[in-house]
Order: sequence, then C-alpha cells, then structure tokens
Amino acid sequence: MRQPSVISRRVAASTALLALVAGLAACGPEDTKSAAAGSGAAGEPKKGGTLTVLNSNPQQDFDPARLYTSGGGNVPSLVFRTLTTRNREDGAEGAKVVPDLATDLGTPSENATVWTYTLKEGQKYEDGTAITSADIKYGIERSFAAELSGGAPYLRDWLIGGADYQGPYKDEKGLDSIETPDDRTIVFRLNKPEGEFPYLATQTQTTPVPQAKDTGTKYEEHPVSSGPYKVVSNENDGERLVLERNPHWSAATDEERKAYPDRIDVRSGLDAAVINQRLSASQGADAAAVTTDTNLGPAELAKVGNDKKLAARVGTGHFGYTNYIAFNPKVKPFDDPKVRQAISYAIDRTSVVNAAGGSSLAEPATTFLPERDSFGHVPYDHFPAGRTGDPAKAKELLKEAGHGKGLTVTLTHSNDKDFETSPEIATAIQAALKKAGITVELQGLESNDYSDTIRSAKKEPGFFLSHWGADWPSGGPFLAPIFDGRQIVRDGANFNSGFLNDPEVNREIDEINKITDLEAAAARWGALDKKIGEQALTVPLFHPVYKRLYGEDVKNVVISDWTGVLDVSQIAVK
Repeated sequence: MRQPSVISRRVAASTALLALVAGLAACGPEDTKSAAAGSGAAGEPKKGGTLTVLNSNPQQDFDPARLYTSGGGNVPSLVFRTLTTRNREDGAEGAKVVPDLATDLGTPSENATVWTYTLKEGQKYEDGTAITSADIKYGIERSFAAELSGGAPYLRDWLIGGADYQGPYKDEKGLDSIETPDDRTIVFRLNKPEGEFPYLATQTQTTPVPQAKDTGTKYEEHPVSSGPYKVVSNENDGERLVLERNPHWSAATDEERKAYPDRIDVRSGLDAAVINQRLSASQGADAAAVTTDTNLGPAELAKVGNDKKLAARVGTGHFGYTNYIAFNPKVKPFDDPKVRQAISYAIDRTSVVNAAGGSSLAEPATTFLPERDSFGHVPYDHFPAGRTGDPAKAKELLKEAGHGKGLTVTLTHSNDKDFETSPEIATAIQAALKKAGITVELQGLESNDYSDTIRSAKKEPGFFLSHWGADWPSGGPFLAPIFDGRQIVRDGANFNSGFLNDPEVNREIDEINKITDLEAAAARWGALDKKIGEQALTVPLFHPVYKRLYGEDVKNVVISDWTGVLDVSQIAVK
C-alpha cells in the first residue's frame, strides 16, 4: 500500500500541471490545426540564439531529488539526464520510453524484481568529470532525505528497505538494494515485481549527483549538470532561471536532446494574460519565446479563430488525465449500483465539455483511461448516454431502485473557478440530472477544504467531482491508486474513492506488474479498465486538451502525448 503522503504528492504534481487548463471556462473555436513536429518559422533549425520561456509558475526546488518529473514543463531535462527518458517525438511516438544515460531500458531478472542497467561510455558532467553508477546511487539515496522531499515516491515504495531509509545525511551506509559493482553498472532490487521500472527510471531521482559536490538544500542553486545545459543563474527560487551550454555534454551520448539554443532564459511568476499577449505580439525577444504552463484564455481563443497567422502558432497537446464524477458506495443512495448507473445515463457530456471550455479544450470521455494507445485504451461505454444524456433510461433505473418519484442528492465540488472541479461543471451536471428527476444540491468548498474532504476516508462525500493524472503514459499509475483495494488509506490521503477491494482486480494488477513487455501490459490495463467500468464507481466526463502559443521565430515544435506540452529540448530559434 502506498503511503498517504506519497499519493498526495503525486496528485499535487499532476494537478499543478492541469489546473491551468480548466480555467478556460468559455467556448472557443473548434480545434485549429495543431502544431506538428518541425513546424514553426520557415527554415531549417540551426544552433544559436536565446530561447525565452514565459511561465506562470516558478521553476522552484531545482534539485533532482525534489522535482516531480510530470511537472516542470520539461526545463529540468535540459540539465538533468536520467537512466531512461521519454522519446522526444511528436504525438503518440513521444509516449514511448527510451534509454538516456543507460544503454537500454534495463535487464529484468528474478520475475522483474531485479533490474540491471549499464551506463553509456563517455558521459561527463559540466566540469568534465565522468558520470558513474555510484553517482546515480547517491542521487537516489539523497532523495530519501526529509529535507529534500517532494519528488516522485515510487523508489521509496519499490526498493527493498526504502520505506525505512532516511537518506545519506543520516545513514551513510546507503541502500543495500542499490548495487554498483563497477562504474558503469547499477542494480536495483525491488520488494515486488515491477515491469514498468523503465518508466520509473525516467524520474529525476535517477539523475547522477556527485557526492563531493552535494550541498544539501543549497544544491538547487547550482546543481551539477549532466545534460546539455548548466545553471548559470537561479533567482528567487526559480523565478528566473538562466541556462547556458554545458561544454562537456556530447550529442554522441544523447540522442534525445537537440540543444539548439545557446542560452535559455526561463522567466516565471507572470500573469497568464500577459504571457499570451506577449506571445501573440511576438515582439523582440518574445519572437523566440514559448510557454510550458499557460494555456490560451477565452479571448485569445476567439482571436486565434479569426487570425490564420496566430492559429499557425498554436500547439495542441494531450496529457494522460481524466476528469470524472466519483461515488462513495458507503453513502446512501450510492450504495445501490442502479442509482450510480442512472446518473451515468443522465450525464450530458456536451454541456460538461462546454463548461470546461468547449470542444477545443476538452474531449468527452466514457472510459477512465485516456484515449491513447500507451495507456492500453479500450473503447467502451457501459451506460451510453449519447451526446446529451438519456434521462428516460435514468428514470427507468431510478424506478427499479425504488426512487420512482425522484431523488435528491448533494454534489461536492471546488469553489475555485480556475479548476477542473469548478462550479460551472457542477452546474452543468445539476441541469442534466434534473431532466432525469434527480435534484442536485451543490456543495461548494474552498480549494484546501475540498481536497481535504474528498481525500479523507472518514469525511468523503457520496457524490463529488474528481480528477486523476498519470506520472507516465501507462495504465498502471492510472488505475492502481484509484481501484487497488490495498491502496485504501484509512488515515491520510485516500484516492480509492469507491473503496473497491476486489481480490480479482487486485490479483490482475499484480499479474500485469510482472509483465516487462510494455505493449502487452498496456493491453491488459485496457481490459481491466473496461471490467472495472461495469461497476459504475466513477462517471468519466472529459479529458483536457492544451492550447498554447509560441513565438514566430520558434522552430521544430514537438508536442508528445507524454507531457502534452512543447518540448523545449527540441526547439530552435535560429
């Protein structure tokens, strides 16, 4: 079972990335032509120039131990290389995992409980010293230190002895479950089979850190680069981050990062409207600028719809994320499957999508897994409601459940209008269910109170809006936290809102985790999603879409299905 803090950190990281999407509470134009690989200003990409990144959120805690790879807008991967990484290609191809520091995706043994990696030769830090397997081991171990918390939790969960290890500042002996028999070999020993370890190895915690250069909590000010760029300035904890070339990085050992610009200037803490205005005007340095965390707002979308030149500078991306209604079957009347099914039939997804910003910014969902092959998506619609709901079928099921005269329920949501659980979406659901004879009373909570309430096993309401995003493009980190009964948390942050503890589901999760063929595992995740969906423990509503402008001098735009945002490692400005 995952520790409560583990899962709360995961969803916090995913939410930080997605919260910006949901704020676009107005219908925009229909999907414009999205940016494709190699698009941007005319001409072949060349080395040189300065790329400016204009972001709302500061690039805080720029330490590989503290970063959460699913966030950060790709900037960390310019400085920190990892054992494996995402494939830096457009669309679905970008959802694949590929080697980075390692020669391959790892060699599993002992039923996927042991993973062995060999490092490529000739890899160096910014000071010219060689990167070793001992540095990766140390980098991982320091991520266990309490003062460097905040990163992805999986290594603590998966490594033998990880749950009790306190990091090298308190335990110099280190973790016995990470072995380094020589400078280029590293071996991980896990407490259970994990066929998706190659995905985990993309997390920034596998970044090498030379122990002699470790400055603890001050390391973020000047981390030692293993990537194509080094940090030359870090102002106000990531409010402005300036990167320049690492002279000892070699493209011969790094097939993924293009490293076209000479300099990258990351400016954060900016208002979203200001970012979009600057990118739209594309004047001066802003002509060579991008954003990795700010979507187009309603006014900008309308402007794009009437300006072909602007439309050509809009990148469209998708990220593994689902917005849904959650039921607590321990609360009446949601203990009755027919009531849950009735609500599933009554949902008007067209009105929900409109409330989320329109079809340009949200895609209707009937499956819990996002509609991407990497997740193993299997199309299904167990409770077909059409585009606008089926109130007649809903009434029929309510009558069978003993509610022929109607039903009154309470829907809990967040009062934050810039959130995917916003009052607008709740109101759309309220109107749809009214047609089926269900009176919905809305309970809006402030953001912190909302999160504390819906994630508490003791306080969880019976009917509320929720959301989930994956740390990597697979069904594993998507389905297990929500539907694995062993991850129900009684005292702390609980994400298994339906309190599902089905031995057959738990067993299938364990069996899939043993599979090291990632495509074969994906197919099993999709089948499991379809099976769980029959229980109507959730009502999938929509998957968000990203719309982001970039400057007119930006070339080689790549937007993968792994992150859904522009990959700054591919961009050229010359």
